[in-house]
Amino acid sequence: MKVEIKKIINIAREAGDAILEIYQKDFEVYTKKDESPLTEADQAANAIILEKLIANYPDIPYISEEVKQNDYSERKDWEHCWLIDPLDGTKEFIKKNGEFTVNIALIHKGEPILGVVHVPVQNKTYYAEKNQGAFVIENNGVPKQIENRTHYSELDEIVVVASRSHLSQEVVDFVDDLKAKGKQVEFLSSGSSLKFCLVAEGKAHVYPRLAPTMEWDTGAAHAVCLEAGKNVLVYETKEALSYNREDLLNPWFIVE
Repeated sequence: MKVEIKKIINIAREAGDAILEIYQKDFEVYTKKDESPLTEADQAANAIILEKLIANYPDIPYISEEVKQNDYSERKDWEHCWLIDPLDGTKEFIKKNGEFTVNIALIHKGEPILGVVHVPVQNKTYYAEKNQGAFVIENNGVPKQIENRTHYSELDEIVVVASRSHLSQEVVDFVDDLKAKGKQVEFLSSGSSLKFCLVAEGKAHVYPRLAPTMEWDTGAAHAVCLEAGKNVLVYETKEALSYNREDLLNPWFIVE
């Protein structure tokens, strides 16, 4: 089974264009059962992504934030699956600060082997495929490889990236611990999966996520980070974060 990453990039961009159309006008905000916000942009992007993926890759099942999930008794036997967040950072979308993304990942036996993160407002696309490197395309230009192989513990000055909307006390404690070790810490806030991409690019050095996320929030950007030379590890065990688990709620993790 061969997935063409260019096709996935184009699908993510098409979804991003639909999001921007809605972003530029007044839109309704609904509340889902879990109290998280939902807009017509989430739904429009989801419809485009699923239609295109099913048309091009009918044999690959999918997990999307905006679709009722298959039971684990069925999912556990999937060798491959798509992991989709059609609009990651809905709160940022509603605030109109531009910090939202379209995320499409391909998972193989729990590992993200392909990821596309598109940033509609910036017309910027991060993408990666296993053993092929990580890249960014800005304004339809030439793809530029991104890499960041320095571990934050080796540095005296550390840029820590964290959520703009979900800052937890545990992250504050993490930063305080670095300072206690004599490190100079700069704090960088960002929304959505952009936080992963900042680490992949080397604009930040570490991203401790000590608050809830779902698998679709992280899969695509995780693939980008891996190919850029970073690890995404479960915070408690330091094992690689895996996907298509029985519980789609991620444990705490760190991108380093």
